[in-house]
Amino acid sequence: MSLVESDKATPAPGKLPASSLVSRLVVIGVIVFGVAFLFAYAGGWLTPRALTPTRIADRFEALNGVHPGFRRNHAKGVCVSGYFESNGKGAALCKSLIFQMGRVPVVGRFSLGGGLPYAADSAQNVRGLGILFQLPNGEEWRTAMIDLPVFPVKTPKAFYELLLASAPDPASGKPDPAKMKTFIENNPESAKAFPLIGGKQKSSGFANSSFNSINSFRFINVDGAVSAVRWSLAPLEAFEPIAAADVQSTNKNQLFDSLIARIHNHALAWRLIITLAQPGDTTDDATIPWPHERQQIEVGTLTIDRVESDDTSIARDINFDPLVLPSGIAASDDPLLSARSAVYSQSFTRREGEHKEASAISAAETGK
Repeated sequence: MSLVESDKATPAPGKLPASSLVSRLVVIGVIVFGVAFLFAYAGGWLTPRALTPTRIADRFEALNGVHPGFRRNHAKGVCVSGYFESNGKGAALCKSLIFQMGRVPVVGRFSLGGGLPYAADSAQNVRGLGILFQLPNGEEWRTAMIDLPVFPVKTPKAFYELLLASAPDPASGKPDPAKMKTFIENNPESAKAFPLIGGKQKSSGFANSSFNSINSFRFINVDGAVSAVRWSLAPLEAFEPIAAADVQSTNKNQLFDSLIARIHNHALAWRLIITLAQPGDTTDDATIPWPHERQQIEVGTLTIDRVESDDTSIARDINFDPLVLPSGIAASDDPLLSARSAVYSQSFTRREGEHKEASAISAAETGK
């Protein structure tokens, strides 16, 4: 995300120049709706008078309306399945069976940010991938990832404030610049995160997108040694930037249609890469990236070879709660993790009690 040129003095690091604020609001709005994937579903991490999962879920509904049976955010998506094959290199870091050499089945869901299940695909929107790994001992590892490099806020409170500040004004249909300016001034960590998010070039589709855990976690090995980690999925498909034709396409399901066609043509694969923190690296602030020179270990390959509609797949009813973890993987001190889990549950409970309406991506379209 480039800054608007100005003949005024260069702003201090982490500060957004006033001249660029308005031009960023549309992008920021897209980011807010997209990263809410990390908050879109599950109990109460703060006092009821201050903030609760119910209030977060209610806020999503106020922004997007209520669409019975759909996720409160990342409502539009397709379900997938396949397998993860470990190369054994993660076993020294983590005692979970997931990192023993061998193959385990997975189910998952690709999605776009936003609570409107029938909205047209936006090539610039945030892309999500939820995966459930089914371990041979009956344990599960669930992870919800997005294609952003960092999260735009540090705490649940800041996230809620960002939702409020970025809500479109009824008269203009755009966020109020004054509210966004106040939010950024009150949250300097977000002012630093937005340029990192906007500076990441989008790929042409889901198949060649990278997906990141965003939050930090802890790996525990068989000797009890603990390592702070983050993970990412790096695609084997070659990177291609978004074409102008894709941005202006009138095909409302263009990104999902492309994904479906690719999976029918050949299985898609991503390398699972674990990044290790060093002493001093922050684990409680998802707005801060770790240095690029940190050690990375490729621990296996995720292969997706089947795609289904939400209407027919078991993944539609899976809550990709990031705190459903196998033995050997634990939460870090990041306050967003308990908040995510709590709001995920709240949203999941709501949609499971509602009538299920047809998905925008039908079983006929997926061919399953």
